Amino acid sequence: MCFSLNPKRSFAAWAGGLVCVLAAVSLTAQTTVPRPPDANKPTATTVPHPPEKQPQAPAEQDAGTTIRVNVKLVNVFSTVTNGGGAPVSSLKQEDFQIFEDGKPQKIAVFQRESELPLSIVIAIDASLSTRNNQRLELDSARRFAHAILRPIDGISLFQFSEVVDQLTPFTADLRAIDKGISRVHSGAATALYDTLYLGSDALLDRRGRKVMVVITDGGDTVSKTSYQEAVREAQQAEVILYSIIIVPIENSAGRDIGGEHALIQLSRDTGGKYFYASSLEQLDAAFRQIGDELRTQYLIAYYPNARLSDSEFRRIEIKINPSTQNYPNPLELQVRHRTGYFTMPAK
Repeated sequence: MCFSLNPKRSFAAWAGGLVCVLAAVSLTAQTTVPRPPDANKPTATTVPHPPEKQPQAPAEQDAGTTIRVNVKLVNVFSTVTNGGGAPVSSLKQEDFQIFEDGKPQKIAVFQRESELPLSIVIAIDASLSTRNNQRLELDSARRFAHAILRPIDGISLFQFSEVVDQLTPFTADLRAIDKGISRVHSGAATALYDTLYLGSDALLDRRGRKVMVVITDGGDTVSKTSYQEAVREAQQAEVILYSIIIVPIENSAGRDIGGEHALIQLSRDTGGKYFYASSLEQLDAAFRQIGDELRTQYLIAYYPNARLSDSEFRRIEIKINPSTQNYPNPLELQVRHRTGYFTMPAK
């Protein structure tokens, strides 16, 4: 099948617009994902920006920047770790306190070790700068897929160099994932921010927990998507980003670390984590930690108290109740979760 893809639409919408031009084309053929268009060009295909604020009721217009938002259930997946960095899965609802823009919220839904489906985008850097480590990356990613995948889950494999390719759609078929991994091939440049944007867009309409694992050396050389646009898309899709940053064995003090710092910040802001790896053992260890965390997450959901906001982005903070009796030393516990959410969609 040949896909007619529009960068302004989600992958789910793209599938609805596919046009078959060669019926004999193999279903396992590689799908090339178009890059998001140049955001500097004011055309109809520009990467979407936050929408205009909605008109306000007369009684609220004196607030100037205050906007009305729809109150809906806000889901927050959280990871709690102890002083040694190991996940903690023994806490109960009363052990958590949640705040939005500094105001306490009532927990409406609480679930430990969530059985919700996992949708995982594994994005592998296939640029020239990672060629020496590529085989190690692929072997480690294959082991991770085999260890984490359940029948209710789905993994979509991406590779990126100067273009972003979706090698497999979301599937629980390990044979299809293995075939996709075997088709990874080296390119030249690195479209990292395009990958973050398009991977998040692929996850946007998925249900359950949405995770992106990016294996890269952290460089970005050809993306047409800005970092800010990639961040907006990841936050809107409620993606948890785990970054595995490949460090060259040789000390390369002059290497580009802009993308590396961006990955670190976005991993933190989405409730994920970043790792450095320069060997197969370190790669496997990073994947094991990711797998352990995904098996011990907490789902905490609430209905926001406030219907008005001075900004379309609301900040979330989750704390551990210091008086909890379900852990001997609650002060050592750390909670990771997404930093907030947009009250109005970008699309």
